[in-house]
Amino acid sequence: MQVKFDNVYKKFGEVEVLKNFDITIKNGEFLVLLGPSGCGKSTALRLLAGLEEPTSGEIYIGNNPVSHLEPKERDISMVFQSYALYPHMTAYENITYPLKIKKISKGERKKKADDIAVILGLENYLNRKPKELSGGQRQRVALGRALIRNPNVFLMDEPLSNLDAKLRAHMRGEIKRLHEDLGITSLYVTHDQTEAMTMANRIAIMHKGNLVQLANPDKVYSKPVNRYVGEFIGSPPMNFIEGRYISGKNQVDFGNYNQSLDREWIEILDTKLSSDELFLGVRPENVFVSTEYEEGSMEAIVYVVEPLGKEIIVTLKSGDHLITAEVEADMELKMNQRVWLSMKKKSIHIFDGKTNENLT
Repeated sequence: MQVKFDNVYKKFGEVEVLKNFDITIKNGEFLVLLGPSGCGKSTALRLLAGLEEPTSGEIYIGNNPVSHLEPKERDISMVFQSYALYPHMTAYENITYPLKIKKISKGERKKKADDIAVILGLENYLNRKPKELSGGQRQRVALGRALIRNPNVFLMDEPLSNLDAKLRAHMRGEIKRLHEDLGITSLYVTHDQTEAMTMANRIAIMHKGNLVQLANPDKVYSKPVNRYVGEFIGSPPMNFIEGRYISGKNQVDFGNYNQSLDREWIEILDTKLSSDELFLGVRPENVFVSTEYEEGSMEAIVYVVEPLGKEIIVTLKSGDHLITAEVEADMELKMNQRVWLSMKKKSIHIFDGKTNENLT
């Protein structure tokens, strides 16, 4: 079922929480709302669930406006961060509770619960109470309870945040597989970029109540619309090197280093840059470190070395700039060692120093 937020605005008192929010979630899509605390992502979810009403604008499920409908009239299911299981009920009773409320027969409840248990790997745990289950099993029970109603829309609000790192990674895969199997239109809220990148069909990146960028994971990583997205997506995040465009010399002055520009960059800066201030943006994997000077490279010293087994994250200092690079695990680097940096030309972004917009 398609979901549409049409120019939705939400205000609590004098605080604007969601500003002119326009987004369409396609039928069967897994869309992730991503952003830090206070960006408006959970408010958007609660508005769709019917737990809040918009100040203005309209929300549609299919072709039906739902902003003034009660939650029970919207045919949606929601999984919360806290699981919200009934402690005195078994896993089976928790899963089938929505059907019991609807007075579905015991035989039909059992059939649906058995089907859900197979999908979620809970066949051997249906008679256990929540305290007898692991965190991952409790989360599966919560998912089962939401899915057993076969809703039109499935909402998830930070459902993995209470799990440890290993279990969180496992459950990411489980939820992704579940969506592939069932194809229910899903809206997932998280502040965790790894969850967003690995699970989403598309990511909606939020900032201070605004939708900043809506695209598939590859695009938000490789083509961030502004510095905020470049900093938020990626671990380690994108490097930003502050500089000044010297148009008469067709160069960028980075303080300790001048970069000559080719015609393509000159045209971009001459037509799009709002002042002479800019930031060069480059991902750590596109920064190349050499122990020998190469023409056009930037001199630096090794500031911090962080071995991660299959690779090394190295922070380098060049003038006033700190630049992060990913290098091969067998590259031997020592603190304060003198090195030279170069960057993959096609992977460099230019951001306007005033507006922070990506110009490339």
